[in-house]
Amino acid sequence: MGAMVEISFLTESDRAPWEALARGKDAHFEVERGDDDYERTWRRLLDDERIRGIAARLDGRMVGIAHYLFHASVWYAGKCYLADLFVDAEVRRRGVATAVIEWVARDAEEHGFPGLYWNTLEDAPARALYDKVGTFHKGLIHYGYRRAAHGIPARR
Repeated sequence: MGAMVEISFLTESDRAPWEALARGKDAHFEVERGDDDYERTWRRLLDDERIRGIAARLDGRMVGIAHYLFHASVWYAGKCYLADLFVDAEVRRRGVATAVIEWVARDAEEHGFPGLYWNTLEDAPARALYDKVGTFHKGLIHYGYRRAAHGIPARR
């Protein structure tokens, strides 16, 4: 399999390689963000105790990132939402994403949030991995809602 994946929480000194990977993730998913969005997210990852960010390294080089958060659940002990997982295309299929998912799951369980879940696109190449390590909830459809986008006035 090659070099062992090293995973750790993000620190101040990780800013430049983190942003390069975060921008790579956004380019991959065709998401446009401004510089302020990266700054705000970086501060949250370091300062907000509910939101966590980790880096995966091979041979000392950051090659992957993940962002996740713990939250309460109505029916379960607690949940962990893996919001972002991205691995540099040059090192994919070397166990980095699997190691990251396992690390996040362990961290979540140790903090009392044993249910790990995430979303992905139907045609994402990563589904080959996700189908091996996760459970696909066939038939579930993800909806989003923004009141302003639907012309519904805010309550006063």
